[in-house]
Order: sequence, then C-alpha cells, then structure tokens
Amino acid sequence: MSNRRFEVFEYRQVLTRMRQGDSDRDIASARLMGRGKLKGVRKLALARGWLEPDRPLPDDAELAGIFGRNPGVARSCISTLEPFRDLIRSWFDAGVQGTTMYGALKRNHGYTGSYSAMRRFLIHLKDERGVAATTILEFAPADAMQVDFGAGPVLMDESGTPLKTWIYVATLCWSRHQYAEIVFDQTVETWLACHRRTFEWFGGHPERVIIDNAKCAIIKACMYSPEVQRSYASLAEAYGFRIDACPPHDPAKKGIVESGVKYVKKSFVPLRTFRDLSDANRQLHEWIMQEASTRKHGTTHEQPLTRFAVERPLLAALPDVPPVLAVWKEVTVHSDGHVVYRKALYSVPFTLVGKDLWLKATDTVVQLFHQHGLVATHPRLRKPGDRQTVRDHQPPAAQAWLEHDPQWCLARAREIGPSCLAVALALFNDQVLVNLRGVQGILRLREKVGDKRLDAACERALAFASPKYRTVKGILDKGLDSEPVAAPPQTPTDTYLSGGRFGRDLNSLLLH
Repeated sequence: MSNRRFEVFEYRQVLTRMRQGDSDRDIASARLMGRGKLKGVRKLALARGWLEPDRPLPDDAELAGIFGRNPGVARSCISTLEPFRDLIRSWFDAGVQGTTMYGALKRNHGYTGSYSAMRRFLIHLKDERGVAATTILEFAPADAMQVDFGAGPVLMDESGTPLKTWIYVATLCWSRHQYAEIVFDQTVETWLACHRRTFEWFGGHPERVIIDNAKCAIIKACMYSPEVQRSYASLAEAYGFRIDACPPHDPAKKGIVESGVKYVKKSFVPLRTFRDLSDANRQLHEWIMQEASTRKHGTTHEQPLTRFAVERPLLAALPDVPPVLAVWKEVTVHSDGHVVYRKALYSVPFTLVGKDLWLKATDTVVQLFHQHGLVATHPRLRKPGDRQTVRDHQPPAAQAWLEHDPQWCLARAREIGPSCLAVALALFNDQVLVNLRGVQGILRLREKVGDKRLDAACERALAFASPKYRTVKGILDKGLDSEPVAAPPQTPTDTYLSGGRFGRDLNSLLLH
C-alpha cells in the first residue's frame, strides 16, 4: 500500500483521524494508509500545526501542493533528468521513444539514473502538454453525408487468385443510415459510380458531402483551399451538392463514417464467405437493412432507419435524368498523334503533337479538348493496347500513303495510259520490294508533265527494261520522252528479253 497513489481527500481523512487522537496503528488497521507513510504525514502535520484542534486544516490546493504524487517529505521533488529537460522535450516533440532517449542519455551524456525516472519525467511532459479539446459536431437532418474507404475482404477469382478489395461507406450524419459497397479499386470512375448508387439508395442527396483527401476526389489537400478533382466537381455541380474536404491529417472531422467503416469491417466481414463481388455486395446490402440500420445506435440511441424516415423527405430530389458520369484527365499528345487513356490509344490532329489536352471519358465515348474546343471524339475502347485512329488526323504524307493503296494507283495508271499501267504492274509484281511509294511517285509526275509525256516516258523505260521511278523521272528531266524508242543493243544475255524463239517482251504481254 505504501507505493499506492493517494488522493487529496484521503490525506484530509487521515489528518482528521489524527486530530481526533487516533494512533497510526488504528489508522493503518482501517486500511487508510500504511504505517510507514503515516509516520511521514504525522511528522509534517506536527511541524505545520495541523493537529492542533483550534487551527483549521489546510484547503485541498495546499495539501495537493505539499504532498503531490509522493507525500513523503523526505524525498526530493526534483527529477534527476531536470538538467536534460530541454533536450528531452525536443526528443519528445519529435516522437522519439523513451527507451531510445534513455539509451542516448546514458551513452552520450553520462546519465546514471534509472529508466523509471525517465518514464515519470515523460509522464510529466505529457501532462504539461495537455490534451487537445474537441467539439462534438452537430448536423441537421439532410445536412451532410460522410464518405470514406476502408480495407475490404479478400475475394478469389475463377483461377483462385486472391483479389484485394475496398469497402466504400457513406453515412448520413443525422440519421446514421448508411450505404456500403465492396469495390476492387479507388479510381475516379469507381468513386463517381459509388456516389450515384449512394444517392439512388437514399432516394436523394444531402446538401454537402464530407470527404477525406483521397486522390480520386482531391488533387491537392489543403486546410484552406483544397483543389477538387475536375471529374468530382462536375458530378457535384450536376447533382447540386457541395464538397466539404476535411483538413489534412484530421480524421476526427469525419468521425461518423470512420466509426461506420470500423463497424462494417468488424461486424460484417468476419466469419462470412463470399463467392464473388456480386455475392459480397448482396450480403452487405442485406446486412445493412436487416442489422446495421435496425440496431439501436450507440450515439443517437435510436434505430438509423427510424431516424432516416424523418430525414428522407428532407433530402434534395435527384434529377429526372441521371447525370452522365464523366472522368476528366489531362493528357499529352505523343509524337505519333495519339493520347493514352487506360492503356488504349486515341488519335488527335497531328498539329497538336506535344500539346496538353483535356480528355473526357464516359462509359461509351472519349472526347478530347484543346483550349476548350472539341478536337476529337472516339468510341470508348476497353481492351488495353487497342487503338482508334481517324485518317484525317494523320499528316498529309501519311494520309497519302494510307489512301493511295495499290488498287487506287492501278486505277490512276490506267487513266494515264497503257505504258504507265505496265510500269505500275511491273513494280507491284516485284518479288522483293513493295514499291508502293515508287508507283505513287511516278503518278505524282502526272501533275508536272501531263498524261501524254508520262506515258511516253514509261514506254521508253519499258523498252530499256527498267520500269523504275528513277528511270521514268530521268527520261522526263532530259526530255527523252519525245525521242523515238529504239531497241537497245542486243547481247547474248538479252536473248530472252529481245524475243528469242518463244520469247515476248513485257509490253506485248501486258497489252495482249
């Protein structure tokens, strides 16, 4: 009993018994205080005259100041750590553990005291710091809803691979009625979709939604001017609610949903099995309506559904047509004229390469904006690696390559003349090269020299068995297209090309 902490009223009771003439043995037998400590208290009381009947006992403040935690007057009240107070306080404010402080003092400062002294000293420092006072937040019906995520159960896919999940929880602050949903991620799309299903579950929406600083909602957390995700801001504008972001590192501002998340994790998740995500959410919604919202709430002492019956008519009505859920994201146009969203590629005009655009993605459509102007619209792609390219978005050279395919080239060559068609066929029949650009280059000479000269140049190139772009262009540049075509000198190796017994030249083959 000698090490027990005594309160001021117990010292007053002991002093009263002493003034009445009771001995230390009698007081100790009543189990008020040990005889060793009574001896010190009596000695102090005699020295101060407290046992004289004609003098009043000191008040509680004086007794607390004299006895404090350790009433033994012979002990010193100054800690052996007092010389290191400033150093220990700096460590204490930095969150250093007591054992670490104690070891550093012994190692670097020659401290020889016990760790108990360190522990007592830290208790005093904590008492000096005090406890921050809090305020209970009051909410009117339909005033606010708090939203948060918590870790969910692990689900298995068809192959037996474990999948991590999250529990989205939204709680009406006044009635404590809630909506919860198990999801696979915390993306912006999931965040927006969960809000829509929340409002449909409640049949309306509150005036404001109190949220944490999740990245799917807040771009930059700040106590005074947080930056809201553009997608979330658009949803709030469409529905008509206001976003109330909590200050950073202050979860007490949304303590209602914090408790709601813990309640779901501890009361619903344990000892349950789930086949898949759909089954887990079905069980969760049944649990909310049958247990969570019908229990007597520990704070309101009423059933959440009973209070929700009062709050429901006060919620703001939902729009007749649900707003389109759209995700906004800032993207950069790559050198190939495409932007990337969710691992799929979408084209934009090639003049925007290197520019920053705003991408708006709905469930079915992807739109791209530059300086508030719409520059491209695509159907939404789902498979990673898929690409949606509009031909008009490509550079002119690329458009020509894509549009002027072999069939187009043969049709233009036929318009020019038989020799031009024969050259095009010869180039396309090459067993090694594609020669599409070569044929395109020959056809572009049409704009410079006309059909007649181009066909004549092709005829001369065929006569010399050189149906190539370089040959045709050289003939035109030197003006040889107007010269009569003469048979090239025959060599032993040209027997087949010049006819031979059964041979025919390429021109005769193509014309007949």
